Amino acid sequence: MNIQIEVVKTTSENPDFILLIKTFDAYLWDRYPELKKDYWGNNLIEFNENVFIVYLDKKAVACGCFKKYDKESVELKRMFVSPDARGLGLAQLVIKELETEAKKQGFKTLILETLYKQIEAINLYQKVGFEIVDNYEPYIGLSNSVCMSKSII
Repeated sequence: MNIQIEVVKTTSENPDFILLIKTFDAYLWDRYPELKKDYWGNNLIEFNENVFIVYLDKKAVACGCFKKYDKESVELKRMFVSPDARGLGLAQLVIKELETEAKKQGFKTLILETLYKQIEAINLYQKVGFEIVDNYEPYIGLSNSVCMSKSII
């Protein structure tokens, strides 16, 4: 069986990205209904030109983006792989693309936040070189958050 994988750099206005994010949000709120009030504002995506989408046989199945956090760091956001496409290494592919683009733009560090129940995500991030760090703004004091960092220099 020959699977066709394509990675596309786009913007947050891409309809496939918007659809993947709606699916992601539904998944998160189903898994963490008690956290919606604390986290909803952190999940809004303003216009972003650093979005990557993975297409599997021309169907959008994974995405991620980053936004500038400070002069040396970018924060990975909206990392998601559709349940039917998990286990194929697509999340690692998205992270690699985001890291390459961040380096190209002169950034030195990737940071991210995930939730404590996302054990698979935490394990994946550690596998590709992220380390758990103290929570950064706006996650300071939010005990459900797990913040991570990776040097890319």
